[in-house]
Amino acid sequence: MSSKKKKRVPLEHLTIDAYAAEGKSIAHLEDGKVVFVENVVPGDVINAVTTKNKSAWAEARMVKLITPSPDRVQPFCQHFGVCGGCKWQMLPYPIQLKYKQQQVEDQLKRIGHLEFREMFPILGSADDKYYRNKLEFTFSTQKYRTFEEIESRDEKFEPEPAFGFHAPGLFDKVVPIETCYLLEDPVNLILDVVRKYSLEHQLPYYDIRKHTGWLRNIIIRKTTLGELMINLVVAYEDDNVLFDLLKHMDANIPGITSLQYTINDKKNDTIYDRDVKVFKGTAFIREQLEQYVFKISPKSFFQTNSRQAETLYKVARDFAGLTGSETLYDLYCGTGSIGIFCSAGAKKVVGIEVIDDAIIDARENASINNLDHCTFFTGDVIDICTDDFFTQHGKPDVIITDPPRAGMHTKLVDQLLKMAAPRIVYVSCNPATQARDLQLLCTMYDIKKVQPVDMFPHTHHIENVVLLELKK
Repeated sequence: MSSKKKKRVPLEHLTIDAYAAEGKSIAHLEDGKVVFVENVVPGDVINAVTTKNKSAWAEARMVKLITPSPDRVQPFCQHFGVCGGCKWQMLPYPIQLKYKQQQVEDQLKRIGHLEFREMFPILGSADDKYYRNKLEFTFSTQKYRTFEEIESRDEKFEPEPAFGFHAPGLFDKVVPIETCYLLEDPVNLILDVVRKYSLEHQLPYYDIRKHTGWLRNIIIRKTTLGELMINLVVAYEDDNVLFDLLKHMDANIPGITSLQYTINDKKNDTIYDRDVKVFKGTAFIREQLEQYVFKISPKSFFQTNSRQAETLYKVARDFAGLTGSETLYDLYCGTGSIGIFCSAGAKKVVGIEVIDDAIIDARENASINNLDHCTFFTGDVIDICTDDFFTQHGKPDVIITDPPRAGMHTKLVDQLLKMAAPRIVYVSCNPATQARDLQLLCTMYDIKKVQPVDMFPHTHHIENVVLLELKK
């Protein structure tokens, strides 16, 4: 039985009332119905069209800005509104911070129904441009066309290759990027050198639908120490062509610390199960937070805003309240960065992470920093944290947990309640799932402090650190 496509309803002279969350703002219709709209600012008056229409609420897309909000500013990037990366460039950074603070408070108080005495003002990023240490660019046979481009002509666009970022919500379309303000130079030189060479030599870009073509991705990392890693990902081995391109990159891009390549013949873009080979230079680069040095290999996870990661970790360390006598457990420890950063105040650090490669890096990072009181284990906290493990390594006095966006599994929350550490520091990149987990933890814990930290200017993403103390 075929379903009838719902009619898109035009909404004219819609006034945007307030910010909601996750980059969406809200308007109210005369009947009280709530409309969620992306890429708008409270105070805007717009014409829109619904993309989803329910009885109590709707989602809509702006088709025309009638009257801009007084808060609006001119975006600084030519790709704004298309690439999907920095969606809030039309807002001054202090106002972005105000909405992020509001988002955390709403998620914890109104949605999570959580009680706490102290929520500190959000800590903004010192840099709102060139703040990332990692970017990934994609080659595609399918250049993304905007809605306006498609509507402006009668005939269909022919497929055109593109090198840039995935278009938001589309796995097969790529927005070509000329200049990016997320990672400092030579990122834009890299884009220019590789684009020109690949087009001049007619190197085939990858078609993610047909699984044909050769050039797939470039992953670029640059640390605050000035070390640069470039990993070129191609679909199959073609040594002469590959090495000619890598030699050209080496000759025309200054300051490369590690030039690598990866053969990915799978249908998806992940390279975690692929071998990364070094063409020239080292197999890793180094980053430094305070006095601590961290090795970053091509598959390592590391906070993508290094300077602001230092701010975030200082908050976690302050909330942990270490005096030198505590056993600190670092859950979801990754490459050990938070535990190592806090190590000077702990008698012992125990890191736990399910990804074995990350634990290998964590152990090496502890060795690089001459920390013999930091130990790291691969596995699930639920399986590892047994009575025998506690007998050998000690029960935690303080737990720092930094889960992915999905938050913690309920079994892990139950395990934390069983462990009953006097203090838990919960670092989250998603206040909504954090609020859900805190509801469960607050059966035994009180929330003492809340500190939002902005890691990603011009986006709706927000980190939040919460200190929990065992109820007396």
